[in-house]
Amino acid sequence: MDLSRGSIQVEELSGDVYNNFIGGDGLSGNLIFDEIKRNTNPFDSENRIIFSVGPFQGKNKIAGDAKFCISTKSPLTQTYANSMAGGSWGLLFKRTGYDALIIQGRAESPVFLWIHDEGAEICDAKNFWGLDTYESIKKIKEKIKEKKASVAVIGPAGEKLVSIACIAVDGHSFAGRCGIGAVMGSKNLKSVVVYGTKQLSVAYPDDVAKLGKDLMKKVSVLGEGMRKYGTPNLIDYYNHGNIPIKYWSQDNWEEDAVKKLSQPIYNDILKTKSLACLDCPIGCHRHIKVEDPEKYICDGAGPEYEAVCMLGMSNLVDNLKAVAKANDYCNRLGVDVVSAGAAIGFALECYDRGLITKRDTNGLELRWGDGDLLIELIKEIALKKGFGALFSEGNLRASKKIGKEAEQILMQVRGLDFPSHDPRTCWSMSVSYATNTRGACHCKGIPVDVEFGLFTIPELGFHKRPKFFDPKDKAKLAIACQDLATLQNSLSICFFTFYCGMTLTDILNLFNAITGLNWSISQLIRVGERSFNLQRLINIRDGKGVEYDKMPHRVFIPAVSGFRKDKVPPFDTLIDEYYELRGWDKKTGLPKKEKLIELGIKV
Repeated sequence: MDLSRGSIQVEELSGDVYNNFIGGDGLSGNLIFDEIKRNTNPFDSENRIIFSVGPFQGKNKIAGDAKFCISTKSPLTQTYANSMAGGSWGLLFKRTGYDALIIQGRAESPVFLWIHDEGAEICDAKNFWGLDTYESIKKIKEKIKEKKASVAVIGPAGEKLVSIACIAVDGHSFAGRCGIGAVMGSKNLKSVVVYGTKQLSVAYPDDVAKLGKDLMKKVSVLGEGMRKYGTPNLIDYYNHGNIPIKYWSQDNWEEDAVKKLSQPIYNDILKTKSLACLDCPIGCHRHIKVEDPEKYICDGAGPEYEAVCMLGMSNLVDNLKAVAKANDYCNRLGVDVVSAGAAIGFALECYDRGLITKRDTNGLELRWGDGDLLIELIKEIALKKGFGALFSEGNLRASKKIGKEAEQILMQVRGLDFPSHDPRTCWSMSVSYATNTRGACHCKGIPVDVEFGLFTIPELGFHKRPKFFDPKDKAKLAIACQDLATLQNSLSICFFTFYCGMTLTDILNLFNAITGLNWSISQLIRVGERSFNLQRLINIRDGKGVEYDKMPHRVFIPAVSGFRKDKVPPFDTLIDEYYELRGWDKKTGLPKKEKLIELGIKV
């Protein structure tokens, strides 16, 4: 779809493309590799933004099948980016008969896309420009007169090209990372709305129905805890060694403060209800309602684990209602809670060190633990106003403007801020963060949860929980989880199902029943490996290769107390082992010629 020309074109892809990349993250990476040139600015009209699904979407009712992928060139990292979201968008898009939507160009005035059984339309969105995400969803559904439609939409932050802008989906799921919402804004694209009802065929419908039903039951039973408490339940579990306290500078936090932000207090104070994506038996999202005090009133999607940690714990804010209100502003204005929370923690530390002063903050006193300051700075960042505007192009660019040792404080890779998982405790995360194709990220590989024992991957050689602070097989684990995550994002399927009993073997059986193929585990995981390596080629083409495969300075400062006392990851050893296992050249960071041949990648 070319917004500059107002034209819509339907293309057929070859079977080889699907066999090599399946869909979602893999397919989008292949399209971006082919269609976006190295020197393309993320806000250029020639940049693409791609919405894509995989074979698991349709009318098959498979646990976790609501996920879909959005990919582009990121304004934060200046290279390949993808972000996953849920709601009902992916399933309803697939039922329109399409696998991917490729958007290029820039509309002269604000538009939204309306895709349905009869085709696609480019519609006027001038009346919705400036509205927050919740208001936009309501107004757009009123205009198209289809209450069951799914709406992916940006808020004011995306319109203003704030580089940490996200995309909201159906009011409770968010494609949060990499600033993808700003790319939509640069194209004058407010929203992509879908509603399809077509019946999609599968190779073996009876097998798919039985496998899907059995898996739905298993995931529902094993997902009871997540359904009741959601992702905030992980806070207490991760508290010792995996929480970003005081922007990663503090080893521990008082137990009472942690309890104020975690379950079961979370459910009691925020009056939660479980929210589920379409077809999901878990319902990990939280709907919350805060009725007092007036300054914290909010009603909508509640803070997830990442939001509680990055808005709350990273900034020493233990007032759960203040964290909920800050999260609500992130959702409505359309900014990534991880990078927004990181920006505030980074600013607080710079203020402590005298790198910025009241003269820079327009008179604001930056204090740790100040919930009202947290809320104010979220608004300033999202709306590009006041002191917060300093962070509108991302924290790495802000650090360069601040100067002195600011960049050394920053916890990021390739311009993407660390999420709430600590590579100083889980050493596999150090090489995973350093090499992930979208920057520091847990959704492109989450070996931390294998280290914490939340799931195992016996099909890939990880039958039991590995030991903390032992380098053995940690590089191998990082690779396995990166390839697995890229595969899941290509199929596309929610990785929370793995915490609730789904296995790679379950995925393989469903994939073969849907497609009629007779693949093995090795053939299936090879798609994840191939896609990850192709995205690595995009990174290097964009100048974001081996010289960026690093950890920030703070990762190598040992804790003086607590679980990780005196421990630092042996990063140099791990990264060398990682390159060797990946088949990448240690000097250039490129996949070696024999590896590309093995994977069938032609460059």
